[in-house]
Amino acid sequence: MTYIYGAIYCGLICVIGQFIYDHTKLTAGHITSIFVVIGTLLDFGDLYDKLLVLCGAGASLPITSFGHSLIHGTMFETQGNGFLGIFMGMFNLTTPGITAAIIFSFIVALIFKPKS
Repeated sequence: MTYIYGAIYCGLICVIGQFIYDHTKLTAGHITSIFVVIGTLLDFGDLYDKLLVLCGAGASLPITSFGHSLIHGTMFETQGNGFLGIFMGMFNLTTPGITAAIIFSFIVALIFKPKS
């Protein structure tokens, strides 16, 4: 059942994003930022953690999980390191994903040539 819930959650995020894109003048960057903020807000009260249990990896794939990772790492590090934990926590949980995106983008850029 977790697979079904995960697929529904990912599909719902895509549908909402496409609906916003088609019916407003917001750009893809605006919509991405909105989803990151929504993921951050869902982390309060551990709502996103409950969503991760319900949907499994389906909830950890969309852009909302990036907001969850940012705030989750920050909250964890501020408990031990105080104010400096704000900056340390943001990068602890998100660094592997950002690094992977940079490396794979570089590899794809080496293999394929853009048309323009």
